[in-house]
Order: sequence, then structure tokens, then C-alpha cells
Amino acid sequence: MAKSSDKCSFCGRSRIEAEVLIAGINGNICQDCVEQAQIILSEERSIKKPERSKELKLMKPAEIKKYLDQYVIGQEEAKRILAVAVYNHYKRISQGTFKNGNNDDVEIEKSNIIMVGETGTGKTLLARSIAKMLHVPFAIADATVLTEAGYVGEDVESILVRLLQASDYDIKMAEKGIVFIDEIDKIARKSDNPSITRDVSGEGVQQALLKLLEGSVVNVPPQGGRKHPEQKMIQINTENILFIAGGAFDGVEKIIASRMRANVIGYSKNKDQVEIDKNNLMQYIAPPDLKKYGLIPEIVGRLPVVTFLSPLDKIALKRILLEPKNALVKQFSKLFEMDNIKLTFADEALDLIVDKAVEFKLGARGLRSIIEAILNDAMFELPSKKSVKELDITVEYVNEKLIKNPVTRLKVA
Repeated sequence: MAKSSDKCSFCGRSRIEAEVLIAGINGNICQDCVEQAQIILSEERSIKKPERSKELKLMKPAEIKKYLDQYVIGQEEAKRILAVAVYNHYKRISQGTFKNGNNDDVEIEKSNIIMVGETGTGKTLLARSIAKMLHVPFAIADATVLTEAGYVGEDVESILVRLLQASDYDIKMAEKGIVFIDEIDKIARKSDNPSITRDVSGEGVQQALLKLLEGSVVNVPPQGGRKHPEQKMIQINTENILFIAGGAFDGVEKIIASRMRANVIGYSKNKDQVEIDKNNLMQYIAPPDLKKYGLIPEIVGRLPVVTFLSPLDKIALKRILLEPKNALVKQFSKLFEMDNIKLTFADEALDLIVDKAVEFKLGARGLRSIIEAILNDAMFELPSKKSVKELDITVEYVNEKLIKNPVTRLKVA
């Protein structure tokens, strides 16, 4: 008979039967019991996961803007409007139905947001920073791949699949999340008049988005609807999901100028007309402009909060390089620090990088492309050179690397 020390303390198998027997202080465990324990542990963790999820952290509008200031440079008006809209939305969720002095139930409706601005001005960064601050699931969806149901492309329900994945399929958490729909201007219909033929990637997508934006119970295929048609649907209520849409709306300035008669000259000009800043017409954006651009009235009505992001000037671009928590200079300095190399930038070198970014007309995204081109040789060679402990980026160094790199020599019209 096998001794107790030669048996698994959980299932009683002998050392011969178990093949592998792990010895402890007062007992043993076989490999089968270890695997079973791992399964039980995973199940327990999945059950308790919602209880360990971070609760909604709601701040006052001024606190929200102060938080956004750490990550987004400039765009003061956009940050104020976003802060108020987000605060009201999550206050509506946390407080429920408000009752006034007459004990009448007042149902507060959701206010989705649309941000208009050139590429690289911070639309995605603003939405991502707000989700990070609130500890809620966040998903980015690209409107350009969406098509009307039944056509090649993705259904609008795929937007909620990404939100489910971001919340680890916790439906209650997903129903309080934030969805950023990027490139919404790309689904504008082809003319201002309703289409008499199918516009499957434009007007058709806008109509399909209506039920999501307004708030309804949507059947969502967890693995994608067209590839796995036999799967069981998950029901998600979008009533408390905050939708933030963003787009460049290239050419909308002409619509704004036409509405505001910014091109009126001569004797017909009204003396009482308010002076218009023709260099930044985007600040005068209004819902009628979005409708004329190609968004259907129902979509415009379900995105009542309209804000704009101004183009970034040289001062803002230089601040983006240095000031935010995730500033590019800090990021690359950290990368070199991991190889025990101290990276420094001369002030004149930063000015030259900013000038090149303005020439590229890519906003803040252009800054990273230029710095990558400048530092690529150093990042390739210096980790192998143990003797190099410092790298000082001067104007001469920047010019040398930009001239060498064929991409940065291109002139952008």
C-alpha cells in the first residue's frame, strides 16, 4: 500500500497514477488537480470581475477641463463644451430621474457630441482622455468602413462589438461607455437632396446609426454578424452610452462663409455686420452647416452638442512637444533613457521641427513623423555603443537628418 506522502492530498491518486506529484509541506498535489484548480480560479475571477471594476469617477466641469489640460494643448472652447456635456451626461446616469417641487418626473435626454476640426488637432485624444479620466470603456469606430445592412462592409452594430470587447464583455459596464465615431464626415450623402437610389455607405449608414445614437436596445453579434450568423445575440441598451463623433469636414468653410456672407464686399456690405475672422471660419460652425454638408437632419438632431477644434499654430505645436504628460519629447527621452542615454533638444531645433510640421500640414501627428525621421539613425546605432551616454539634438543635427531623409524633403502643397 502506498504511503500518504506518496498520494495526492486532493484526489488520492498514487505517484504512479498521477505521473507528476508536487510535494508540499503537509501534502501533495498532482498535475490533474493543478489544472482543475486553475479552471476553478479562472471561473471565480470572471464572476467577481464586475465587483472589482472601477466605479464611475465623476468630476465637475472645471475639474474635467483641468484634467484635459494635462493632455491636450489649446482648444479651450472645445474642452469647455466637452466638459459640460460629459458632466451632464454622467450626472444624468448617476442621479437618475430628477423630481422638481411638483413631484413631476423630468426625464433628462442624452446629448451626444460632434467635433469638427482638421486632422491632427486632437479630436481622438480628447475623447480618449475623457474615457481614461472617468474609468469607463472606450471604443473608437471608423465610419468609413460602415455600410448599410446587407452590403459588403461592416454593420453599425460592429461599433458596439468594440465597446463590448473594451469592457471584457461586461454588458453593464459597456452600457455606460463612450464611443468615438471617427471620420463621420465621410458618410455624408452625395447631395443635399434625399437620394433616390441607394447610398449604402453614406445616407444608408446615417439612417442605421439613428437607433444607436438616440438610445434603444440593440442586438449585437459578439463575434461579428456576417462571419458568424449562427451565434447568439447580446442585447445592449444604448440609452446611457455617450457617442462622440468627429470629422475634418473638408470644405465646410465655404458653406460657413456662404451662410455668414463672409465674402460680401462693396456697397452692399452691412455696416452693422460683426467682424468675421476669415482665417478660422471653423469657429462659426453650426448645425445647418453640417446638414448642408451632407448629414441628414435626423443625425444632426441626435448630435446636439457641436464644437470645433482650431488649427494648431506654431506656438501650440511647440507646447505639444514639451508640455503634456505624454509630450513627444518626454516619450523619446524615456526611450533613450532605457538605454542609459540622456536625450536633449536645443530650443532652436524644436522651432525647426515645428516649422517642418506646419509645412507638412498634418497637425500634431506630423510632429511624430518628423522626430522619428530625425532620431531613426540614433535609435538604430546608439544602443550598441556603450560609450555614448548623451545625445544633444541641435539645429545642425536636425538639418542633416532631414536632408538625408527623402520623405522629409518632400514639399507639401
